[in-house]
Amino acid sequence: MNKYRSHNCGELTINEKDKKISLSGWINKKRDHGNLLFLDLRDNYGITQCVIENSHSQFKEIEKLALETVIKVEGKVILRSKETINKELNTGEIEVSIVSFEVLGKTKELPLPIFSDQEYSEEIRLKYRFLDLRRKKIHHNIILRSKVISFIRNEMQKLGFLEFQTPILTSSSPEGARDFLVPSRLNPGKFYALPQAPQQFKQLIMVSGFDRYFQIAPCFRDEDARADRSPGEFYQLDLEMSFVEQEDIFEVVEKLMISVFKKFSNKKILYEKFPKITFEETMLKYGTDKPDLRNPLIINDLTEIFKRKDVSFDIFKKLVNKGSIVRGIITKNTKDKPRSFFDGIDKWAKEQGASGLAYFTIEKDSEIKGKGPVGKFFSPDSLSEIMKISNADVGDSIFLACGKKSEVEKILSLARDKIANELKLINNDSFAFCWIVDYPMFEEDEKTKRIIFSHNPFSMPQGNIKNLDFSKPLEIKAYQYDIVCNGIELSSGAIRNHIPELMYKLFLVAGYDKKTVDLKFSGMINALSFGAPPHGGIAPGIDRIIMLLAGEKNIREVTMFPMNQNAQDLMMNAPSEVNDEQLKELNLLIKKNK
Repeated sequence: MNKYRSHNCGELTINEKDKKISLSGWINKKRDHGNLLFLDLRDNYGITQCVIENSHSQFKEIEKLALETVIKVEGKVILRSKETINKELNTGEIEVSIVSFEVLGKTKELPLPIFSDQEYSEEIRLKYRFLDLRRKKIHHNIILRSKVISFIRNEMQKLGFLEFQTPILTSSSPEGARDFLVPSRLNPGKFYALPQAPQQFKQLIMVSGFDRYFQIAPCFRDEDARADRSPGEFYQLDLEMSFVEQEDIFEVVEKLMISVFKKFSNKKILYEKFPKITFEETMLKYGTDKPDLRNPLIINDLTEIFKRKDVSFDIFKKLVNKGSIVRGIITKNTKDKPRSFFDGIDKWAKEQGASGLAYFTIEKDSEIKGKGPVGKFFSPDSLSEIMKISNADVGDSIFLACGKKSEVEKILSLARDKIANELKLINNDSFAFCWIVDYPMFEEDEKTKRIIFSHNPFSMPQGNIKNLDFSKPLEIKAYQYDIVCNGIELSSGAIRNHIPELMYKLFLVAGYDKKTVDLKFSGMINALSFGAPPHGGIAPGIDRIIMLLAGEKNIREVTMFPMNQNAQDLMMNAPSEVNDEQLKELNLLIKKNK
């Protein structure tokens, strides 16, 4: 028998009545009832209530113990009275009458309470992460993470994928985010880079003749923190397939996502066949390529309305004449909403850095008219045209934004979410997946006006690849796609460009000559020139999947040991300084700023 426990703290039931048992764990709570002391003993598996009488020889000793002291208890399982049964616990029908106990691990004064999930500062939580991880919610999130990853591994193997590990020390990439660099001791003056993703390696695996690959891959990017992105490192389900088209990858990923989300959540999946939305359509209808399809609000382009003579809204008309666009969001049946609702949205838009949102409500007495600050500027005919374009009805309201395309898309994307939340239109008990497809291969850099890759430079362009019109690069679309759920991008993917001659032509459009491509991507170009199969893949973020399943809004809540917003590990004091001897070995010299 294990000397520390016969059972864990989550398994005792009425079936063990009158048995002598031993438990080990942390003191989660204590309740002193004078003649009786109750304490909840907690381990990884659950909580068991233990009780000791004040006549017991060890009563005073156990009474003095601090919460989170680790103890071993020996005792007898007894039934609770009916009125004291705790239905929220697996062990809620029994308690343990303590015969003896032993302290296994003492504790210092706690910097944060363990039995409560109340919010604490990030600095305290991350400095004492080992304590934070004992708390119920985050402890369960990390267990969920482990179970999800194990489940994904099994499902991938069922789908015919083999798991391989790719190198952690590799070469720096000129594309993408900022690399983490590692100096080489044996090659003075040269550096490895930690992989931003196993992109090139997984393509090389396909060139090597393996048909379906996956791994739960660590990725390293020197980026700033966001709610849905950890600074430094994250994990993704990296997968690649040979002899496939876009639809083959969609089929595999949809099967996997539906299996995972049905297994680990009771929420409804709105579309089991994920909708496919073109990049052009999503930017028009939702203002973003990460749309939340639980939100029913749609954006409509109304620019042409402001070219009519019977519209006298001069502020917008002048901007439209100079090249601006106008788009609007219809809110259904909001005629009875108070003025404060509309003014509140307008004020909020200004707080986001926009010039505000014009608005009016569509009414009808003898004829259609607009009610609200700018409603008077629209004739009945122009309002009828707006209603036709946007499927609006009498009693609906409209919010309007005017400006550069990118500015209008940004504010209306935010406004769409803001308004939907204000009107309680979003069903939080559901998951809405979709694919965003047909991304442009290139885009124009707003500052430099250079043609640059808009997405993944290694993607296959659409169309007849023998007759692509490289003189019109902004019209070339790529087999690139994103998978999005509830407004969160889970991953980008693509069918890869496996033809070196075509790759040279595409990189030339973006300003990279053949010599530069050969230098920067020598391993990839060389491999593709030895008979490469058509292939493609994707890499859904593990952290973001767990966030959605756990109902968390910050990736820190599903990551075991995250860094803070400044990419610092407060618990282990990383990054840290190194001594002169280590620097000398690496042929490095620290140049300090004056």
